[in-house]
Amino acid sequence: MDEERVRGGGPPQWWGGAAAATRWPWRSTVLVTVFVLGGSNFASHSQPDRVHLDLFGRVLLIAGSAVLLWRHRYPVWVAFGTVLATVLYVGAGYPYGPVFVTVALGCFSAVVAGRRWAAWSALGVLWAAHLLISHWLYRWLPPQHDHAMPWGGEVVVATWVVAIAAVSELARTRRDQWARERAERAQAARRRADEERLRMARELHDVLAHSISVINVQAGVGLALLDSDPEQARTALTTIKAASKEALGEVRQVLDSLRTPGDAPRAPAPGLDRLPELVQQAASAGLTVAVDGTPPRLPPNTDLAAFRVIQEALTNVVRHSGSRHARVHIGHEGGVLRLRVDDDGPATGADAGGSGNGLAGMRERAAALGGTIEAGARPDGGFRVLAVLPLKVTPKEDDR
Repeated sequence: MDEERVRGGGPPQWWGGAAAATRWPWRSTVLVTVFVLGGSNFASHSQPDRVHLDLFGRVLLIAGSAVLLWRHRYPVWVAFGTVLATVLYVGAGYPYGPVFVTVALGCFSAVVAGRRWAAWSALGVLWAAHLLISHWLYRWLPPQHDHAMPWGGEVVVATWVVAIAAVSELARTRRDQWARERAERAQAARRRADEERLRMARELHDVLAHSISVINVQAGVGLALLDSDPEQARTALTTIKAASKEALGEVRQVLDSLRTPGDAPRAPAPGLDRLPELVQQAASAGLTVAVDGTPPRLPPNTDLAAFRVIQEALTNVVRHSGSRHARVHIGHEGGVLRLRVDDDGPATGADAGGSGNGLAGMRERAAALGGTIEAGARPDGGFRVLAVLPLKVTPKEDDR
């Protein structure tokens, strides 16, 4: 969805670029041609001292407008082509009119396409040629008995040339700005998508790792006691059923948020208020957990992160530690929440803290909130996970 919204923005296609270069600008070229022909025909009647607009003059007007069809593909040649047609038209003594519109559009396209030197050179050639025709060559060019153009008129022509260049440069600058903004939006959309996928991966890992660990332990207990103690085996199967039901519910909640990302979640996200339930689940897996401290009122994101950190730490004790006892300490001071999970080890085949995605996920959760995670062996044996999370999370500025 983000990528689609990004593709929808940006500069108008007639401003050029790869997409515009693949199409022929028929409509705009036809409109310019009709305008130039009509305006020049009107000028021919209002300027009787100039040469009457004949077939050759109309051919020059049509040629100067027709080359605009190639302005997206060959902007340099089009800029000089429109200037050549205009210089021939003015040199032939035909009446002044909207003939300079073709030059303006040709040079505008060249600047927008990044060919500034070509556009400025073409405009310079036009002004120099007009200067020569108006103040020197007019003696040998039609119409007869023509006189030099006043220098005030040359100032108007020079102002017109500078105006074309200025407008073209402004359009080029705006187009580049739009391109940068579009690239930034695309990058922000990809970053948001990556962060969302990472968040979903962490949620699914935390939910499934904990529940499957409980199910694995209880399945082993059930198999071991199936013949000797059917009642205890029944209790293990009941625990497996409850753990799997809870895991399915949380996975369904995560998947629902994927299907409808803009909707509010149907169930509240877990927090430290569910810590007794987490302790009970750990107990069903054979792990005794002692909790020390009372959590303060936490923002939703911090509350969820704290719950997941403790959940992952206890899951790692069940899976990787030979200890059947764990201690959870919750403290808060100086604007931070401190969580400490200890077990007495020893590790069974792997670090008590785990070595896969679980520990990386805990660190990512803490870093996203501006906190830290430390995990490692204790000097007196066992393993410790220490999390420091800010009580007040400063929301990140939204990606533009």
